[in-house]
Amino acid sequence: MKQSLAVNNIRYLVTCDAEDRVLEHVNLYIEDGVIKDITDKPVQADEVLDGTGMCLYPGLINAHHHLYQIFTRNLPQVQNMELFPWLVSLYDLWKNIDDNVIYETSLVGMGELAKNGCTTCFDHHYVFPDGQTDLIDTQFHAAEKLGIRMHASRGSMSLSKKDGGLPPDSVVQETDDIIRDSQRLVEKFHDPNPFSMRQVALAPCSPFSVTPDLMRESAKLARSLGVRLHTHLAETKDEEKFTLETYGMRPLAYMESLGWTGEDVWFAHGIHFNDEEIQLLADTGTGVVHCPISNMKLSSGTANISEMLKRGVHVGLGVDGSASNDGSNLLEEMRVGYLLHRLNDGNQAPSGYDMLKLATTGSASVLGRNDIGSISKGKAADFFLVNSNRLELVGAMEDPRSVLATVGLKSPVDTTVINGKVVVRQGQLQTIDEEKTQYEAEQCFQKFIEK
Repeated sequence: MKQSLAVNNIRYLVTCDAEDRVLEHVNLYIEDGVIKDITDKPVQADEVLDGTGMCLYPGLINAHHHLYQIFTRNLPQVQNMELFPWLVSLYDLWKNIDDNVIYETSLVGMGELAKNGCTTCFDHHYVFPDGQTDLIDTQFHAAEKLGIRMHASRGSMSLSKKDGGLPPDSVVQETDDIIRDSQRLVEKFHDPNPFSMRQVALAPCSPFSVTPDLMRESAKLARSLGVRLHTHLAETKDEEKFTLETYGMRPLAYMESLGWTGEDVWFAHGIHFNDEEIQLLADTGTGVVHCPISNMKLSSGTANISEMLKRGVHVGLGVDGSASNDGSNLLEEMRVGYLLHRLNDGNQAPSGYDMLKLATTGSASVLGRNDIGSISKGKAADFFLVNSNRLELVGAMEDPRSVLATVGLKSPVDTTVINGKVVVRQGQLQTIDEEKTQYEAEQCFQKFIEK
């Protein structure tokens, strides 16, 4: 039986489509999670939302996260560290994560994302303590309960401290074990069909925590199974020094030597790419996900997003780990990114609307999706609504395309719809008991941190 939803009398519908259209006083009709019509005539449906005064935007797409880190945010002992010492310090806590921690942090992190207009989350999980084998399964369970689209990665680490890497022995695995579990997860969860709610990528953590063999084998397996590849790259000067000293190559050249460029690859951060490397990314269709708040907090640097966009690199937006952000709010990421690049690049910087497109069509492109990220007939019914009749938005609606980045939103969105279903209503999650989830997550956090 078909399920339908309508949104009538929308003040502004920001499509983020190829023509960058903004439609006024229109109505949206959805069946079974797919947009069927955009019309100037009111429509009837099983459920009808009142769009009076509302701005409707495509659902935001978070292209890089570490949900498990929610239980290690705002820890005083690591607040003034940069990436390498920060990681070494936190691995001693992360080696204690278990299935309960993963479930609660996934609910909290993706719940916060949804409350702030995010409809698809990619999570890069790479910490697998001894005996913890079903952590990605647990993440998909949490995503299904929330009703959010999820791209999960089978991340991995195989180069421990004793072998010249950063992580402790207790969280690294053998290459054969990683490859075996990677194939299991792809075969169990990956749905490549249009409008899929769950997909899997393979994502060895970084050049300084995995072996070249694992990088090669992961690429070989991913391409045989038709899934995408992801890793951290060019995030810090320490990483650059590591690859130069260990492999005699800069990070991107090293990854290219392992088969890690192409339209099925996207890198997190990309701060320290030079002009030639940016051109290589553009020429090969290799993507980058920008994480401005994390990069600022860890003093990693500022990615040259202006130049990447100018040269046609596929660029998405991500919040990165909740311990380096310290939140899960892509709306905030848009505004901070907009201001950061205005400071650095002046009139060459991405506009407020450009930042919205990074978080929608840009992130969709790095995830390899063309069914999400914009509003038009035949696209997935993923969107959020913001009431423009707010005190905080008086005088701010002359440009509805840019307002979320230039002015910003200081509270949750009014409504979030994912796959044609209302997941957030009046700023509150509808698919889970938010108060109960907060309490149970806090109890789980206390047990974790006491270890």
